[in-house]
Amino acid sequence: MMGDSGNVRQLMYFAVLLMVVCLLQKKGEAIWLSLPASGTKCVSEELHNNVVVLADYVVISDDHVHPTPTISARVTSPYGNTLHHKENITHSQFAFTTTEAGNYLACFWADNPGGGSLSVNIDWKTGIAAKDWESVARKEKIEGIELELRKLEGAVEAIHENLIYLKNRESEMRAVSETTNARVAWFSIMSLGVCLVASVLQILYLKQYFQKKKLI
Repeated sequence: MMGDSGNVRQLMYFAVLLMVVCLLQKKGEAIWLSLPASGTKCVSEELHNNVVVLADYVVISDDHVHPTPTISARVTSPYGNTLHHKENITHSQFAFTTTEAGNYLACFWADNPGGGSLSVNIDWKTGIAAKDWESVARKEKIEGIELELRKLEGAVEAIHENLIYLKNRESEMRAVSETTNARVAWFSIMSLGVCLVASVLQILYLKQYFQKKKLI
């Protein structure tokens, strides 16, 4: 009986871990963007260092025009470096590994402004969702439970990296907040000092003025 209960607990634990993997893999769901007749539409995601990003995108004409109008696309890093740039396309893909922590931006716009309405379907995957598990399974000759355990290991590593990233961001924000508070405090003290000095000078000036006028 004890052995059966232990197996049940292990199965429950394994099921919970599988749910974690599924939640992480939801980051690979498709995104729909409706492009305006003129202008740019963007999608962004905040990522930390050493994260794999894979994306496929395809243009769909809402007016069912043939051939499908073309678009241009550009992906930039938090510091403005161009990671992907295509023009006059109806579909394409990009892949990169992040080297900068921050907000990564993917922007799309129609090549012929003023045309019909367009939609862009983007299959954006990051982290564990972007990993080619089929290739891993073939390379390491694993399958079934072993493959699922490797996915769980990747999920745990991703969670750990995200926690470290959030901890570092919180530390940076706390340092900025403390610096700002210190500057505000010094500014307040300096403002108070200027007011006191100005008040003393006004009193001295008025005293001399009244003495010259022999009013006091």
